[in-house]
Amino acid sequence: MDVPLPHLDRPFDYQVPATLDDAARPGVRVKVRFAGQPVDGYLLERVAASGHEGQLLFLEKVVSPEPVLRPEIAALARAVADRYAGTMSDVLRLAVPPRHARTEQAPVAHGVARPVPAVEEHGWRRYTAGPALLRALGDGRRPHAVWTALPGEDWPARLAEAAATTLGGGRGALLVVADARDLDRLDAAMTTALGGTGAHVALSAALGPAERYRRFLAAARGQARVVIGTRAACFAPVADLGLVAIWDDGDDLHAEPRAPYPHARQVLLARAEQAGCGVIVGGFARTAEAQQLIEAGWAIEVAAARDVLRRHMPKVVTVGEDDQLARDPGAVSARLPTAAWRAARDALQRDAPVLIQVPRRGYVPSVACAECYTAARCPNCSGPLALPSASAPPSCRWCGRVAAAYSCPECGSRRLRASVVGARRTAEELARAFPDTPVRTSGRDGVLATVPGEASIVVSTPGAEPVATGGYGAVLLLDSWALLTRADLRATEEALRRWLTAASLTRHTGQVVVVADASLAVVQALVRFDPGWLAARELADRRELGFPPVVRMASLTGTPAAVADLLAVARLPPGAEVLGPVPAGDDQERMLVRTGRATGRALALALRTAAGLRSARKATDPVRIQVDPLDLL
Repeated sequence: MDVPLPHLDRPFDYQVPATLDDAARPGVRVKVRFAGQPVDGYLLERVAASGHEGQLLFLEKVVSPEPVLRPEIAALARAVADRYAGTMSDVLRLAVPPRHARTEQAPVAHGVARPVPAVEEHGWRRYTAGPALLRALGDGRRPHAVWTALPGEDWPARLAEAAATTLGGGRGALLVVADARDLDRLDAAMTTALGGTGAHVALSAALGPAERYRRFLAAARGQARVVIGTRAACFAPVADLGLVAIWDDGDDLHAEPRAPYPHARQVLLARAEQAGCGVIVGGFARTAEAQQLIEAGWAIEVAAARDVLRRHMPKVVTVGEDDQLARDPGAVSARLPTAAWRAARDALQRDAPVLIQVPRRGYVPSVACAECYTAARCPNCSGPLALPSASAPPSCRWCGRVAAAYSCPECGSRRLRASVVGARRTAEELARAFPDTPVRTSGRDGVLATVPGEASIVVSTPGAEPVATGGYGAVLLLDSWALLTRADLRATEEALRRWLTAASLTRHTGQVVVVADASLAVVQALVRFDPGWLAARELADRRELGFPPVVRMASLTGTPAAVADLLAVARLPPGAEVLGPVPAGDDQERMLVRTGRATGRALALALRTAAGLRSARKATDPVRIQVDPLDLL
């Protein structure tokens, strides 16, 4: 039933009236009466007798005869709910899109089945175990691989080849990417790899209700054997699944922001175990979770040998924040060290585009007193002040109030200086330094998918870098401290992932300049294009300190009384540690519960049971339960 209350998170038995006997098949949507109210639900199973001793109510209605919840997806939803201490109804909201009656009743289009084109192994031959991975997928075996892509790799084509090989072997495939831009690239690659056979569909939240449901039905009815999509697609009903793959699993877009907050990587791994299929976890970078799969022997490493990598990687130059002070007036006005300035100038002279990654969006997102360097805060709410443009007065990023008459509370000065320079201010400075060169920006206000392979400057925030035709002649990574000094367990891992994503868009004859301390391990990993080495270090550090993925952790957020109440009724597994509390804003606090991986399931069960007890008591203040959240600090 579609009832998210934890204490009602179980199947209920109903009688099927004779009038609904033919339509009431497992997986269909139904209406039932519960506590005197009509409630939506799914028919999970038909049995001859019930174990319930009381009188059973009858099904009121079969909403649709279309079986939209396959048994394996129901089992997966139950497993995900148990893993994340959530309810099955919450998971099913993510797994099954809302019904669109007109689409469901439309005539089924029967396309002509065409053979899958032969797949060339050329692209995978550059990787150790790459051809063996394809052969295993084609033979119907279940290889598990962590794939580190080469710089400049056409990764959509490689994933499409893996899916086509799986389909050629008679099994289906499911590929998950982080955002719409990646999905568009993968969709085009799948169309090419499958010869336009119509054997695949792309699912995303950006589709309208009718089109999304139409594509979902194409997969549920077996018309589409390959499904690609963003995080919710990991529940897609692909029949006879032979491969699940996820690209760039470190992207936080793979983490579902709605309860029970599952991560697409974990859902796909659970599905692979359930279906007995192959797995590819791919990316230019590597997460500690992916490294753990390798070290545990569950997955093999698919990566290029060092000599192959050297032939494909661009040159990486490191420049300290205060090193090589620019002597060229143009470099000074562009806020670039000399090495970065020269790399950009040389690339533009070769008629190649230049990518500049700036970690902060906006114009000047943070300002300070020009005299004593005290951070400028809003007099009204104490939020950080920012400059929205060159001519606008400072305003608060929290409450939006203008602070035109701001004066420093420490020294009384009214002069402000930039603490952090955003992407729009950087673009403005570069336009003055390179007056004859087009300057484009890509970020939250407008993300570019592609740019032409001609002389231009692209200023982008991390994750919004457009693909340049033929690659960039130079990539400049500025303000590295903004990524490295974040109060986040994954700050180092995330910085390298952002840098490698940008650096991998460079031509192999181009140059990458990173403004960072060359002695840092993360910078050395970038210089060598060796994310596996850093991932192993990260995993070892987390093992020593007791952080995920080596342990299981749950975050409990709510009012102090509500969190204390939940912990009081939770029967935590032996050895579980309770850490905290720490303030979480709005009169709330956060507690962490840590336990070993072996008792992780017991922890989730204990928290789900405790939430059910509070729900049955009609506790007024909720507690948000997140198992293995991305943000621990």
